[in-house]
Amino acid sequence: MTTISIIGSGNMATAIGTRAAKHGHAIELMSRDTAKASALADRIGHGASVGAFGAPPAGDIVIVAVPYTGAVDVVTHYGDALADKILVDISNPFNADASGLATTPDSSAAQEIAAAAPEGTPVVKALNSVFGHVLAHDTPLDVFVAGDDAAAKAQVAAFLESIDLRPLDTGGLAMASVLEWTGILLMGLARNGAGFDIALGAEVR
Repeated sequence: MTTISIIGSGNMATAIGTRAAKHGHAIELMSRDTAKASALADRIGHGASVGAFGAPPAGDIVIVAVPYTGAVDVVTHYGDALADKILVDISNPFNADASGLATTPDSSAAQEIAAAAPEGTPVVKALNSVFGHVLAHDTPLDVFVAGDDAAAKAQVAAFLESIDLRPLDTGGLAMASVLEWTGILLMGLARNGAGFDIALGAEVR
């Protein structure tokens, strides 16, 4: 398996890190709150480690697991430390009541992150349409993926498959906006009768 670096120490960082560690990956956690990251590493176990916030991540795949409001700032802070890495954006740029998106119609959180990243750094949108507590169950799930770099998408897809997820390629990074609206769809379903233990997927007939 491989090393996966996760920037963040919240619910999604916990769910992704725990699931990936159970499936044999080495996990590096990087957070402004070092104490919280250390506590999470202890909770994850399996040799999970803590890296210095802002230092070059150990993993080739770097999951940006911070809220949308801070994601671009984090990527900007890391700067060239992210060169030659694959960034995975899992954020949902929800507005204040999660009834719509805070991004402009011609953009997305993933595209904003790509603009802030070092030139040539591939960004892949994934995991934004899965609730963290559902992901933590470690059951098979579908995950929608978007990105312009085919090799980067293939590497992220291989990681997702290794943790018992089925990656579904939706196209280039311009599709990230659609995936972020899919997050709104998930919230709408959850709030209007389906409950928060649901997951979205695709069935081929």
